[in-house]
Amino acid sequence: MALADIRTGFRNEQAIAEALTRFSARFGPNFQTGQAIRAQHAHTTTYIPPQLPDGVLFVESADDVKAAVAICAALKVPLIPFGTGSSLEGQVNAPHGGISLDFSRMNRVLSVNAEDLDCTVEPGITREALNTYLRDTGLFFPIDPGANASIGGMASTRASGTNAVRYGTMKDNVLAVTAVTATGEEIRTATRARKSSAGYDLTALLVGSEGTLGVLTSVTLRLQGIPAVIAGGVCGFPTLTDACNAVIMTIQLGIPVARIELLNTLQVRACNAYSGLQLPEQPTLFLEFHGSAETVRLQSEEFGAIAAEYGGGTFNWTADAAERAKLWKARHDVYWAAKGLRPGFAVIATDVCVPISRLADCVSETEADIEAHGLIAPIVGHAGDGNFHVSLLLDDGSPADVEIAEAFITRLNARALAMDGTCTGEHGIGQGKQVFLPQELGGSVGLMRQVKQALDPDGILNPGKIFPTGWP
Repeated sequence: MALADIRTGFRNEQAIAEALTRFSARFGPNFQTGQAIRAQHAHTTTYIPPQLPDGVLFVESADDVKAAVAICAALKVPLIPFGTGSSLEGQVNAPHGGISLDFSRMNRVLSVNAEDLDCTVEPGITREALNTYLRDTGLFFPIDPGANASIGGMASTRASGTNAVRYGTMKDNVLAVTAVTATGEEIRTATRARKSSAGYDLTALLVGSEGTLGVLTSVTLRLQGIPAVIAGGVCGFPTLTDACNAVIMTIQLGIPVARIELLNTLQVRACNAYSGLQLPEQPTLFLEFHGSAETVRLQSEEFGAIAAEYGGGTFNWTADAAERAKLWKARHDVYWAAKGLRPGFAVIATDVCVPISRLADCVSETEADIEAHGLIAPIVGHAGDGNFHVSLLLDDGSPADVEIAEAFITRLNARALAMDGTCTGEHGIGQGKQVFLPQELGGSVGLMRQVKQALDPDGILNPGKIFPTGWP
């Protein structure tokens, strides 16, 4: 199949049929082609329609990955990496068919170097499983997107989470990866050294590439010591602007908050109903501080003074693990809480990120937009780094609803870009955000396309993601 054929979405049925035969012969029962299993691997937690692969391979080793890529490269058949299917912009869809590589069985911890605060894992391990493994070492991995995502998927989408304000995102916490290129060769991008000036930063190139430049086979991660004391609490505010301004002041004064999450009134109402909370229905901040007993107390008191300055209520905080767990479980369940506001309807979970100084403006204008157009769309945000999410409820079977939703998302992204922000703080581009990428980066997208073409000239690695089908 010629490169032009992949660009236009042409399916070479003969090549795909041959690929299915070769995969079955090489991998036996680890390769499956049943309708149900293929549908599960086009799962997408958004309104983007699923596009099924032709087969699913459950890889168990780097050698399996190399063999799979070699077959696909020889036949020019698409290959789509799959972690847990929790991505939000259609990253696991197979728009041209092909083979889905399921990494759920490549879930081992390969090494832990406690003295160096790092570990190396296979890409299929989930963040919760990794932290369970690390618990007895006194270390933890701090990046925590709402879903129990795989480490490979988190690296591929440059994921983030509630801890980002203190610990950064995946781009800050991946030291090195091994990856199989489009030719079937496995490469290592770096060593475990904490800094290097040795050539191009290939780690940074692959982290966030959404499987379009290489297939990850291991990830080396920075770890953190488990804090002696963890305290968390909530604080309500009269308006969203007051809450955002409290966040801005907290960050500008350098208070080392670990988490500072914003929920608007509608999202608080949803969380109360879904998670059994009893919070006043008003804009609310969830916070967490890490450190010694004394530093946590001082930081909590400092934030309480800031909150009072902006009309906030009493900042009630606790170091009780059970109470904190209930609070953050509710925060991580906001997607399901939002669905409860309109049972039977789909949710578009979309995100933007702006400079922290523009957060209040962007969130307030977005809430006004939602109200003006009669939408149901609660807002939650990683307020400490200017990143917020809107969960827009709609009937995804109604073309009119979809059109209204897409118009809102267009306005939201235009608003963030006008404030020198980004169209996505952590969800990635995938299929859903492609139209906004050139608006944000202009000619840089052309350079990205050149990188893609140089590393994957036949376009077999997760085609149709980041760039439209007809790239370049």
